[in-house]
Order: sequence, then structure tokens, then C-alpha cells
Amino acid sequence: MIVVHHLNNSRSQRVLWLLEELGLEYQIVRYQRDQKTMLAPPELLAIHPLGKSPVISDGDIVVAESGAIVEYLVDTYGNGRLVPPAGTAERRRWTYFLHYAEGSAMTPLLMKLIFDRVETSPAPFFVKPIARGIAQKVKASYIQPQIEKHLDYLEAELNQTPWFAGAEFSAADIQMSFPLEAAAARGGLDERRPNLMAFLKRIHSRPAFQRALERGGPYELLK
Repeated sequence: MIVVHHLNNSRSQRVLWLLEELGLEYQIVRYQRDQKTMLAPPELLAIHPLGKSPVISDGDIVVAESGAIVEYLVDTYGNGRLVPPAGTAERRRWTYFLHYAEGSAMTPLLMKLIFDRVETSPAPFFVKPIARGIAQKVKASYIQPQIEKHLDYLEAELNQTPWFAGAEFSAADIQMSFPLEAAAARGGLDERRPNLMAFLKRIHSRPAFQRALERGGPYELLK
């Protein structure tokens, strides 16, 4: 039995979605973020030394990192589903976006989350204006322009094909869902980029996506 060590409001939600798309049986072990720090609880350290989510166990096998989990599940149980044939242009796009999602797209979005918190977190009155000013300057001069650059790039990519690997829905789209949902929640993604908004609408309407939400419970991205 595949076990998903599921942290609330996290990337592990898309692991549930992938399992639903593949029609696999799985068990969920739930973990809750610390209400003050929003970090994963120490119980996850018993599963993986970094104590982070997503992580799955499949018998004696433990797999962490979203992209590695996607590849493991598709390779082990997919039977050719949700991945283009090897050696094709679609497969190269699939591999690229599988790694781009976390390696490039999430970086400025995570930085924005951190600097938003620096800007709004409690601090002594004589320090707070300095911290707020630094956070605002970094966001305006570097972080937001980087987010906009990535969103423009992705909008143009979906002007060529409806899905990130090509004409067919694939696991690359599952992987790309998290940065785009994060961008819609806190990165400025809106109707100005109709291809990306249409992508989010399409994935949200998939029955497997909805089943994953039912199994995983309430899902709200950190802001």
C-alpha cells in the first residue's frame, strides 16, 4: 500500500491528485503545520531526515521531493499513462516542466512569501520601518519582476499547446499546478494572462482533482 504523508496546505496535495489520476489505492497519514511557524511537525522526521512534505512510502521504499515522487509513481505504476513516449519532443517538454516547476518557478514565489512576512511580522518600533523598507525594495526591484517574467513565459508556452507537455494532459501539468496556484494566490496571476487562468480552470474541473481534494481535506495556499 502506498502511504502519502500528507501535510495540510502543502505540495503533497498534488501527490494525492496524481494517485487519483492513476487510479491507485493509497493511505493518507495526516500532519498539521505548527500554527505559529507554519512549519511541518517533528513527527515527519521519523519518515525522512529532512522532516518535510511531500513524502511517500511504498513498502520499504521512501521517496521525497515532488518531482521524484511523480517520476517514481509514473514509472512504477503508470503503464505509460501521464507521460509522453521516450525520445519525443513532448517527452523533453515533460521532463523540463517536471523540474522547472520547483527548480525555477517556485523560487521567486517562495521569496515573496518570506519577504511579505518580513514586511508584516511584529518588530520593535524602531526596527520595523527599516525591515519594511528593505522588504518592499527587494520585492519591487527583484522578486515581482522575476514572477512577472516567469508568468509571461508560461502564458506564451500555453499559447502553443493546451498542456505543458503538448496536446495531452500529463503528470507535468500536475507538477506545474502548485506554482501557478501559488501565483494566483500571492503572485499577481489573474485574468491578464488568460491561458494560465484557463489552465487552472481546466485542472480544477478534473474529477481526479476534485477527488483528491475530498480525500486530502481543506486546501489553502499560504499567503
